[in-house]
Amino acid sequence: MLFVPWRYIADWKCVACGKCCRFYSVVLSFPEWLKIVKNYGIDKTVSGLNKLFITRRNDGSCVFLCKLSNTHFCGLQFMKPKACKLWPFKVLSKPKYGYVNDAVYYYGGDRFFIYADSNCSGLVYGEPTEKFAKYTLNEFVEIALERRKDQSKTTANIRFLQTYTGFRI
Repeated sequence: MLFVPWRYIADWKCVACGKCCRFYSVVLSFPEWLKIVKNYGIDKTVSGLNKLFITRRNDGSCVFLCKLSNTHFCGLQFMKPKACKLWPFKVLSKPKYGYVNDAVYYYGGDRFFIYADSNCSGLVYGEPTEKFAKYTLNEFVEIALERRKDQSKTTANIRFLQTYTGFRI
């Protein structure tokens, strides 16, 4: 996987392709694990040597990945783990993937380093738009810092699915 500094990205929007849920394992915090176990059962999680994960299907996809037509969405939409809320971005306190000057991002007087996983289909490369730089990235930082729980710019439009398909999560 190749991580790209945020300054190479013009914009980002979840296109509900499901790649993130098909190709990546989700690491859970203990409170996230507990919430999933209480609501869905222990069989929806698995433990590693020192980490907790969401169970994966035989095809490698997350057990909570849902599909409607060609649109993929999370069955945990309203209790989605932080790792899922942040994907495809990594918000770090230290540069990890190089390109320090292109990854640095200032928020509220603090300095972060933001990179995106290049496997995400929702990335649009180029000069960052003002909306992306000021609003979308701010939302990712706020989620990373746990100052925000709800998502508006950083998830697929679930309200669209509910309105136009009648599907309820």
